[in-house]
Amino acid sequence: MDLGLKDRVAIVTGSARGIGAETARLLANEGMAIVVTDIDGDGAAATAKAIASTGAKAIGVACDIRKESDVQAMVEAGRAAFGGIDVLVNNAGLVKDRSLVKMDETDWNLVLDVTLKGAFHCCRAVLPSMYERRWGRIVNITSRALFGNPGQTNYSTAKAGLVGFTRALSLEQARNGITVNAIAPGYIETDYIKSLPNFERVRDNALAKNQVPFGGETRDIASAVAFMASEQARYITGTTLFVTGGRYGS
Repeated sequence: MDLGLKDRVAIVTGSARGIGAETARLLANEGMAIVVTDIDGDGAAATAKAIASTGAKAIGVACDIRKESDVQAMVEAGRAAFGGIDVLVNNAGLVKDRSLVKMDETDWNLVLDVTLKGAFHCCRAVLPSMYERRWGRIVNITSRALFGNPGQTNYSTAKAGLVGFTRALSLEQARNGITVNAIAPGYIETDYIKSLPNFERVRDNALAKNQVPFGGETRDIASAVAFMASEQARYITGTTLFVTGGRYGS
């Protein structure tokens, strides 16, 4: 299937590793030029170099998406390198888990700022380029945790908020040729998850609640992103696609 992405340009936030890096690689395989961006600038550069070694176009840019100035500089770097931005994947996020009574304001603010303020900054920065082209795709990576997880009031709130953000922005931008959708991953076996000291317990708990008898991989999310970013999804906007193995509640 031709996804219609060849020669288009994508920014993928939080793409030094994990789901973001896999998404960047898959989009590059579809012929896109990629802005790999992450607060870990060395990691972003390494991922971009690996993508470029395959013959694709990619640059790595260090960016703290909580800062408007960083985001503007990152988008300008993409425009300077590739001429404009067609696709934005708001993937960056993090967890700071603990029960609410033990959660301090710093951890609350950090999780919401990266997920929500980061998406706000990035969308505002890329929309002028999409207006110029009368075409754009924004894909926000939310989470099954939007239904609520114990110990994740900050994360669940941020991911649920991203769904509302997606719906509202989709209504604003549809007439401009821009679709805005979200993807909600379930349990995905990233390197980060595998590094957790309680990895086996986390995995077993997730698989017990999955409908399919295995965990997801980063390619499962990357493939969903590629479809939502493609011309094949031109009639889809304002929706959330759950890639969860059939698991919804906690």
